[in-house]
Amino acid sequence: MEKKYKVKVNEDFEFEFSQEEIAALDTQKTSEAHYHILKDNRSFSAEVFKPDFLHRKYDIKINSNIYSVRINNDLDQLIEEMGLSLGSSQQVNDIKAPMPGLILEVNVKEGDEVKEGDYLLVLEAMKMENTLTAPRDGVVKSVSVSKADTVEKNQLLIEME
Repeated sequence: MEKKYKVKVNEDFEFEFSQEEIAALDTQKTSEAHYHILKDNRSFSAEVFKPDFLHRKYDIKINSNIYSVRINNDLDQLIEEMGLSLGSSQQVNDIKAPMPGLILEVNVKEGDEVKEGDYLLVLEAMKMENTLTAPRDGVVKSVSVSKADTVEKNQLLIEME
């Protein structure tokens, strides 16, 4: 399988390169962050500054012009296609029932401010009490259940702002 890289420049332009195309570039490292590049019989001087290897973001100066570049490899592209994220958290707004059960206790009401880890409600399922906690700091937007309600798996229990 041939590796593909997606490159986004200045958040406006997108390019896709294969491993073969990258290998065909005539590049010469001239110092720690400086490169000389030949492409289509044209010469370019490049300097990489502000590298963020973890997020694959780089500021690059090419012939006196500065570009912000983000590089996505095959794994990054697959994660993006699946709607997931890697290394960054997604904000959780909906607390849903992890399993069918009975609501034993509701500890919050609409408008309450909660901190990550605060107890929101107690759900009894299979003779076990499960305490659901706040996934993040926030404000309770709505509470869709009351004490003694029965709930189905994935039913919305609490919505946060």
